[in-house]
Amino acid sequence: MLETSFPTKFEEIEKNKKVETYLDKYKLKINDILVEINIVLFEDEPTPRYVVSLTNISDATKLVLEKIRQEFISKVDTRPEDKSDNPAENKDKFQTEITKLIKRYFPSANEETTNMLVNYIIQENLGLGKIEILLRDVFLEEIVVNNHAEGIWVYHKKHGWLITNIKLITEAKIRHYATMIGREVGKEITTLNPLMDAHLSTGDRVNATLSPISSKGNTITIRKFSADPWTITKFIKDNTISIEAAAFIWLAVQNELSVLIAGGTGSGKTSMLNVISNFFPPNQRIISIEDTRELTLPKNLHWVPMETRLPNPEGKGEITMLDLLVNSLRMRPDRILVGEIRRQKEAQVVLEAMHTGHSVYATIHANNSDEVIVRLTNPPIDIPKPMISSLSVILAQSRNRRTGKRRTLQIAEVTPTGDAKILMQLNVADDVLEKISDSETVLERLKLYTGWSTEDIAKDLEKKIQILQWLVKKNIENVDQIGMIMSKYYMGTLKMD
Repeated sequence: MLETSFPTKFEEIEKNKKVETYLDKYKLKINDILVEINIVLFEDEPTPRYVVSLTNISDATKLVLEKIRQEFISKVDTRPEDKSDNPAENKDKFQTEITKLIKRYFPSANEETTNMLVNYIIQENLGLGKIEILLRDVFLEEIVVNNHAEGIWVYHKKHGWLITNIKLITEAKIRHYATMIGREVGKEITTLNPLMDAHLSTGDRVNATLSPISSKGNTITIRKFSADPWTITKFIKDNTISIEAAAFIWLAVQNELSVLIAGGTGSGKTSMLNVISNFFPPNQRIISIEDTRELTLPKNLHWVPMETRLPNPEGKGEITMLDLLVNSLRMRPDRILVGEIRRQKEAQVVLEAMHTGHSVYATIHANNSDEVIVRLTNPPIDIPKPMISSLSVILAQSRNRRTGKRRTLQIAEVTPTGDAKILMQLNVADDVLEKISDSETVLERLKLYTGWSTEDIAKDLEKKIQILQWLVKKNIENVDQIGMIMSKYYMGTLKMD
């Protein structure tokens, strides 16, 4: 029996359940395996289902493939010399062995079919099984295994949380996958160490827990690294931020004013940090500091990404966010990106960097602009309020958990007294980001640093709005394309046709 099994055709599922609503349908091609995704709400089920079905492998073929898989496993188990500590080496060896078996059982299969069947078996044995399919769906942000008794859950960009028809049929299999992921990055998860943070080679973040710490069973949570990152064009088209607000942020970033992005878990803080980086000029040195790589900046930027490191099992070798922050100041940065501010010393170094003329862009857990000030000025961070005035802009993100929509909730400036003055705020009922008040502090800083008048600043904002409208009209969404357009804008050679 396959460890992760489901019917070949969606129609086979539909026979046994009455569909109330069809929400979405699309196809994926993964290593020549054709996969159909149906997102449906079945009658008498509270949550829509993410239904995976294979379209080019019949049930009869799957039975034969399972027989081949068992034969292959028995051969490898009896010949341990075939196994290597190098996963890539193992894959090459196993691919040769499996190909021989496929040709024996399917002598008339052409090269394309043979490769597809080989990939199917390798996926089942060397990878994460059917989880690999979920990892390849660009619409998914999160993949969650809660235990072996229920289907795997996913967070879909369009449809929010969905339960899939994929199950891992034993707790041992969940633990095996967690152990395999940890081994790849030199980490371990055991009964004595039942919690693990790790990442896949693709950059996806992984958290795993073992029972009885998670009382219903072993868990795996995968936050996917976006190969196609959010950009300012996507944010505007998705109504996450208005064009006017985006132009204001661009103006602040261009003139090296520091920005702190706030929000709750899953509100899009890191995505907004990535979007802000679209506005960086190409002739400046950028250092990014993260626990796990999530940012993807345009290729034309002078960018040095850095990651923290957890201690080894002996408690040695840890590199903290603070270590990297302090070190980054010795690397002559023009801009510093910080994944998340959590502790007092990190906040102190970030604010000191702002005071010494560095532009800093960071995220923090807080629900709105006022909460940012409260969080910064009270334990455990406890920064003196006057010191916060070096920060120019607070941008608060929010997510409606009912609809799954992410929006910019507030844009505020920080006054000389260290308070937040809201400039724009989301009208939730109308889903519109509205102007609340005129800028004073940011406007005065821009006048001081640029020598512009109020009219000059207004003209510059209008020009930026025109460029953003052009990006949306031309459907320019790729991060590297936007990077080149920004480069031309800063060089004065941008032409909008």
